[in-house]
Amino acid sequence: MQTVETLNEGLKRAYTVTIPANDVAQRIEAEIKSIAPQVRMPGFRPGKVPANLVKKMHGPAIEQDVLNKAVQDGVQQLLAEQKLRPAMQPSVELVDGDYESGKDVALKVELEVLPDVPPPAIEGLKLERLTVAAPESEIDDQIARIAGQQKHYEDSQDGHPAVEGDLVVMDYKGTVDGVAFDGGTGEGMSVELGSGRLIPGFEEQLEGVKKGESRSLNVTFPKDYGEKSLAGKAAVFEVTVTDVRIPGETKVDDEFAKSLGLQGLDQLRELLKGQVEQELNGLTRTHMKRKLLDQLAAGHDFPVPPSMVEAEFQQIWAQLEHEAGHEEDPESARAEMEKDRSDYQAIAERRVRLGLLLSEIGQQNGVEVSAQEMQRLVLQAAQQYGPKDRDRFIQYVQQDPMAAAQLRAPLYEDKVIDFLFEKAEISDRAVTREELEAAIEADDEVIGKGHVHGPDCGHDHGHVHGPDCDHDHDEKPAKKPAGKKAAAPKKAKADDAPVEAVAEEAPAPKKAPAKKAVAAKAEDAPAEKAATPKKAPAKKKAAAE
Repeated sequence: MQTVETLNEGLKRAYTVTIPANDVAQRIEAEIKSIAPQVRMPGFRPGKVPANLVKKMHGPAIEQDVLNKAVQDGVQQLLAEQKLRPAMQPSVELVDGDYESGKDVALKVELEVLPDVPPPAIEGLKLERLTVAAPESEIDDQIARIAGQQKHYEDSQDGHPAVEGDLVVMDYKGTVDGVAFDGGTGEGMSVELGSGRLIPGFEEQLEGVKKGESRSLNVTFPKDYGEKSLAGKAAVFEVTVTDVRIPGETKVDDEFAKSLGLQGLDQLRELLKGQVEQELNGLTRTHMKRKLLDQLAAGHDFPVPPSMVEAEFQQIWAQLEHEAGHEEDPESARAEMEKDRSDYQAIAERRVRLGLLLSEIGQQNGVEVSAQEMQRLVLQAAQQYGPKDRDRFIQYVQQDPMAAAQLRAPLYEDKVIDFLFEKAEISDRAVTREELEAAIEADDEVIGKGHVHGPDCGHDHGHVHGPDCDHDHDEKPAKKPAGKKAAAPKKAKADDAPVEAVAEEAPAPKKAPAKKAVAAKAEDAPAEKAATPKKAPAKKKAAAE
């Protein structure tokens, strides 16, 4: 194989790689001999079909497979010989456009390489840890919410008019144009007024009703009502109220806690306290991590591959586009985005640089994800799939290094951050929840998040994360003066989001297309089918619902 470097500018590299024709021919002959024993042909015993007949029958397909493998091997050999660390999947094309049988294979290989990251300066890091004690009032509020969800109703006094929150029990008969309809008659149906459970206008007309009273309710079925024959139709319901019950007060005591399956109220308080503390600790970590990344970003500056920055920018932009589409005025929101485009591009560059830096820190200090931790990650991720697809997903991750790296990346980042926390000098300051949340919101104005681009990378960096991506993208430019017409779409909070990294050596193309391009594309993981809501039949007991 002959290699000629044609470009070496900054992080960009280009090469012409020539694979000799005799090398390809030898590979073809070896492949024919390998598959000949499996070929079946009338008139020949199994395994006795002559090689020349095998070549005649399957020559083009064999030649294409051999060409693909030769290209893959050639690219990998190039990366190894030149000691290249691709930032993105290399671009590979046939120089002449088409391959001619019996001729040398000339390839044009273009790529960007990862920069040489200077030794990270991690000594002298100083961080402030904002701590919040779980307030008893917050635990009380959570208990009150739980108690409010455990509703029970008591008998009301005779003549009590139903108000919002009361439970009305009734018999009813509905008609459209004076004709009863299927599912429009029922007895003993109960509804909590204000619940919004029944069609618009039904519950509101029951307010003030008393036990034993009858009323005629005039309503209109929604245009998108499940039963098409009733959609958009005006209806009259003759209703007789058989009971009005009022909500009873739930007493918060040991018996209440036992009704939830606990030993008593103290255990309930401890469980809720633990949940509040976990949430507050997460906010504390988010704030510390942002301050840590700020220090790293301020202390390191080196060139980063433009293609990685562009891929990161496209990820951010796609998320913003998605959020703008849900604004009251999408066009104005998009216009605001355009004003901040350069700011988001700077954020993308910062993400990539911080990610490369975090990866270098992890490598230099032996940060690893163990096999046991990886197995646990795979099993956890598999739970999002249905029973039939879980085994397929696990097999997919085990066979595809890229998929495994994507799964590994968030934990790898957490471990690098934890390592840096251990190295830093940390001082504690007690604050309130409001003060901690305000500090995080202040960071949201200018913060950028690290993106670990290293050996535990999760993608080939040709991937652009769309609006369905599960990553949080917390950075946004500094806020504009108040009073503008349309606010830019809000970014997701929480800096502690999964990040990814680019592999030290990008995998060679998996498949070479038939002619010009020979770029790789990983197979998609098995996707779980979205549950399709079934159309509910008209209820016989409560057509008004």
